[in-house]
Amino acid sequence: MPRTVLHVAAVCFEDDRSRVLTVRKRGTDAFMLPGGKLEPGETPAEAAVREVREEIGVELAPADLTPLGAWTAPAANEPDTGVSATVFTAPLTRLPAPAREIAESRWIAPGDTGLDTVLAPLLREHVFPALATAR
Repeated sequence: MPRTVLHVAAVCFEDDRSRVLTVRKRGTDAFMLPGGKLEPGETPAEAAVREVREEIGVELAPADLTPLGAWTAPAANEPDTGVSATVFTAPLTRLPAPAREIAESRWIAPGDTGLDTVLAPLLREHVFPALATAR
């Protein structure tokens, strides 16, 4: 059981080949969806919009988001920590322009993850299976 649970929101963007946009933050190994922690008083949709703008430079409105699911999972980069995540899908309105905090972005097909790709538990255990079920 994690000692700390972080409340986060993330957005799943798919391209026309059903690949998912993932990011890896500087100083970390795991690829995850663009997103992050909710600020006090912020809804998950508001946090998702803000985090996507900050991390990859894509402007969205809360109305652009479609709920995909809400799950708990171990945090990818923080030991003894879990995440309670609300995940949305949204159309990608422009090419992402990763911010300085992002070391790398990568399009990943859910069924085709190479051995060199470390995925966040939320992505691997919940988001990819939910996308497969939705198709």
